[in-house]
Amino acid sequence: MRFVFNGKNCLQKGQKYCKLLKMFRAIGNILILITLVGMLTPAAIGLLIFYPFCPKVCYAISDYIVNVCARRVFAIMSVYKKFRLSFSKDNFENLPEQFIIVSNHQSLLDIPIFMNFFKGRDVRFVAKDTLGKNYIPLVGPMLKSHGHCFIPRKGGTSLVMQRIDSFAKRCLKNKWNPVIFPEGTRSKTGALGKFYSAGFRRISDSTKLPVAICVVDDGYKINDIQRVMENMHKINYRAKLLKICPPPATKEEQIALLEEAQTLMQEQLDKWRSGAEA
Repeated sequence: MRFVFNGKNCLQKGQKYCKLLKMFRAIGNILILITLVGMLTPAAIGLLIFYPFCPKVCYAISDYIVNVCARRVFAIMSVYKKFRLSFSKDNFENLPEQFIIVSNHQSLLDIPIFMNFFKGRDVRFVAKDTLGKNYIPLVGPMLKSHGHCFIPRKGGTSLVMQRIDSFAKRCLKNKWNPVIFPEGTRSKTGALGKFYSAGFRRISDSTKLPVAICVVDDGYKINDIQRVMENMHKINYRAKLLKICPPPATKEEQIALLEEAQTLMQEQLDKWRSGAEA
């Protein structure tokens, strides 16, 4: 028997298999998204009905989303889409009772990621006011009912600082741990952006709290719906506590702390992406 290798036919068959694989993967992603939406829909409807008329009910629903739904969502994604969470909790035993969290920002998922990362501790975020709009199902009413801080794009510095001051008072009163992203916006490429100090300095001045420097990675790969569909199965969402710093006493110390934070974050991102650290 004479065997004749036909490279062209093999290539065509390989391309067909690749197309089929992509099609099945896309179908799987759609089914998972439908499942997750179905899981969160009752809570979203509840928030839309009760907000802002019943704050206590909305707070309870938001707690349910954070403490129950979020864990179930990540568990489903882990089992069916190989979505991984890699949390490094070195130095967690040294965390004070209350602290400010400073981190880079890559995705809207950074919010539930940090809620999961600091499970058992109440965290509240400084975010753009667009996230607090009622026309964003689930997200807006949940964040507002939980007392997060919304920074307006328009309105001037005075309004921004008023909101941050009010947020800082709520954090101290309720033993919340404020989270601020000094970049001010999500990184679409995963590269660290410019750090802005004004918001952090205002919270630091108002609370006099220690600072926990953290870093996250891989969120930028799913920061829009198309990337979610394409990359959900490739994600290893990492979070790490890099350093705990005492409360900075002066403006110079606050700026120096942010500079150190940016350096530490970049070093950790380089280690992860080079494979030097699993």
